[in-house]
Amino acid sequence: MEHWEIILFFLVIAFLYSSVGFGGGSSYLAVLALYSLPYQEIRLTALVCNVIVVVGGLYIYIKNGQVNWKKIIPITIFSVPMAYFGAILKISQATFFLLLGFTLIVAAVFLWFGTGTKTANEKEDYRKTTILENGFLGGAIGFLSGLVGIGGGIFLSPMLNLMKWDTAKKIAATSSFFILVNSLSGISGQLTNLSDKIDMYRVFCLCLSVFIGGQLGARMSLKWNPLVIKRVTAVLVLVAGINVLVKYW
Repeated sequence: MEHWEIILFFLVIAFLYSSVGFGGGSSYLAVLALYSLPYQEIRLTALVCNVIVVVGGLYIYIKNGQVNWKKIIPITIFSVPMAYFGAILKISQATFFLLLGFTLIVAAVFLWFGTGTKTANEKEDYRKTTILENGFLGGAIGFLSGLVGIGGGIFLSPMLNLMKWDTAKKIAATSSFFILVNSLSGISGQLTNLSDKIDMYRVFCLCLSVFIGGQLGARMSLKWNPLVIKRVTAVLVLVAGINVLVKYW
C-alpha cells in the first residue's frame, strides 16, 4: 500500500470525530482527495469508515441513556431512502470534487456557528419540532450525504443545536445513529455500481485504523467538552475544503 501516512491521519480523525458523535466522513474524503485516488473508492471508504466509527460511539450513548428513539426515527426514516438515491446518482469525477469542496466549506461554517455552548447538564427550554420539519431536514441531509459520501452528522448536529432540539449529548447520539443508517444506505447504493479500480487492501487497512481511533475517542466522548473539539474540527474541515477546490477547480 502506498502512502502509509494515511493510516495515521485516519486514526487521528476517527479519534477526534468519535469524541463528539461524528464518523469523520468529511475529513476522510478530504484526505483521500488530496492523493488523487479514484472517487468511487474515496466515497466507499469514507462511508465504511463512518459505520465502523459510529457503531462504538452509539453503543456507549445507548448504554448511558442518551438516545431518544421517538425523536430520532422521524429524522432517519426519510434520510435513509434519500441517501440511497444520492448514492446511486451518477456524477462525474470533476463534479464530485467540486461538490465535495463546497460541501466541506459549508459544513465547517455550520459546525462553527451551530455549536452550542451549554453542556449536557445545563437546563434549557428545548423547542418541539414537528414530524414534517424533522423529515424534511433528514431527507435533505440524507440526499447530500449519499451523493458526496458522508454520513451527514456534520450538518445535522449543528442544525439541531441551532434549533434547540435537545441536549448536546442527545444530539451527538442522534447524529451517531443518523450517520450509521445513512452510511449503510449510501454503501448499499454504491454497491450497485461498484468500480473494479477500488483497492480493497487499502480500504481494509484504513478501516482497521479508524476502528482503533474510534474506540478510543468514543470512550472520551462523555468526559470532554465537545465545544473545543467541534470548533477545531470546523477549522480543519474548512482548510480541507479549500484545498480540494484549489486542487480540482
